[in-house]
Amino acid sequence: MSSKLGIAIALVMALSACTSGAAPKSASSDSPPPGKGKGFNRDPYPSTYHAYPGVPTAIVHATVYDGEGGRIEDGTVLIADGKVAGIGGPDLAIPAGAAVIDGKGKWVTPGVIDVHSHLGDYPSPQVKALSDGNEATAPVTADVWAEHSVWPQDPGFSRALVNGGVTTLQILPGSANLFGGRSVTLKNVYARTMQGMKFPGAPYGLKMACGENPKRVYGGKNREPSTRMGNIAVDRQTWMKAADYRRKWAKYEEKGGEPPARDVAMETLMGVLDGDILVHNHCYRADEMAIVLDMAKEFGYHVTAFHHAVEAYKIADLLKANGTCAAVWADWYGFKMESYDGIPENLGILEKSGVCVMIHSDDQNGIQRLNQEVAKGLAAARRAGIGISDEQAWTWLAINPARALGIADRTGSLKPGKMGDVVLWNGNPFSVYTRPEKVWIDGAMLYDMNNPRLRPVSDFELGQPGEGDVK
Repeated sequence: MSSKLGIAIALVMALSACTSGAAPKSASSDSPPPGKGKGFNRDPYPSTYHAYPGVPTAIVHATVYDGEGGRIEDGTVLIADGKVAGIGGPDLAIPAGAAVIDGKGKWVTPGVIDVHSHLGDYPSPQVKALSDGNEATAPVTADVWAEHSVWPQDPGFSRALVNGGVTTLQILPGSANLFGGRSVTLKNVYARTMQGMKFPGAPYGLKMACGENPKRVYGGKNREPSTRMGNIAVDRQTWMKAADYRRKWAKYEEKGGEPPARDVAMETLMGVLDGDILVHNHCYRADEMAIVLDMAKEFGYHVTAFHHAVEAYKIADLLKANGTCAAVWADWYGFKMESYDGIPENLGILEKSGVCVMIHSDDQNGIQRLNQEVAKGLAAARRAGIGISDEQAWTWLAINPARALGIADRTGSLKPGKMGDVVLWNGNPFSVYTRPEKVWIDGAMLYDMNNPRLRPVSDFELGQPGEGDVK
């Protein structure tokens, strides 16, 4: 037996041990269902995530970015009991028995959070049999949930962890449809099931899309929508239906009687109208984002974030006024008409305008280099005369995506009491020569570049030709 295969078997055994206890409650199971206790379970697939065991650890003498715009030179970060236990300078007390790691010449940051990923739904190898991200059969597929396509063995998860320091990521349906379905937020851990990766208590998202994709996909099938006005017409008609469905359930909850017939798609949209499910809207053009914001006001929901948003810089004031985030690329533009006006200063302009802005990947390779994507956006801003510090730019990878996912109270920064999701970089994380040296999730070290036993890979990457056994 190769030692790699032995590692894989040991991992499965460890996972079995981790999942033997009682599963934590999901966020939705903590609140009573509608219909005077006779309604439906809002989350029938709750998280069974359990943190791997870790040991108390102190990283000392490192440059620390706290994820909220703070920086500490010669800093110390303490991790214990799965949480950030302390952060400070060289005088911060270290508990007896804690493992001490010398971070001199290195950087410590919160784990990277990717708000827009399709890992598991479009896994590697990219073959049709594994392409499960777009239910491109109708313009409204709010009934589908991305989590039901997640393949936990996707090699992309481990690559994002070891190459990119990604500890949390949102998996979204694709953008073929106006209403693509529910998203799910995952911890980037090794698990046998989707439920074993599911971020406990994270709210669901609703993936929506506007612009070229829906009108191209369905106009090509000679059906509505085939134009941008068709997009908005179908959107509004769907929200009208959702509002009516919500009224029926409100009446039942108030007066009882026979419950309304359930509609899986409308349940998701009712969750949006109730404020329980967050809207993540694929949108490129400024004019379309403004229309979507007006539609949200018409029906009483909130757009949490526009994704891609290459023209967000044109309406930074509107985004700020509406409390809507922008999740963008550093420099992807020009690959179709609606992305023609993308500029590399987008991130910097939005940051200067006070918008909640962040980087995202939308790509299985880009997710491994999000730190470098931020570096590109930061350099473009500085060339344009927009002064942004390195530590402030790290908010684009940390607290801002955590806010957009509704989990900023638990992760996204190195604050005592938050999850011990931490990355030790072997140099300045904005350098192309830097990569993660160690990665902790909930205080457990899941990757160590200097320890072959902590270089886990998917079982689809075991024993690759020429790779040999791990000694």
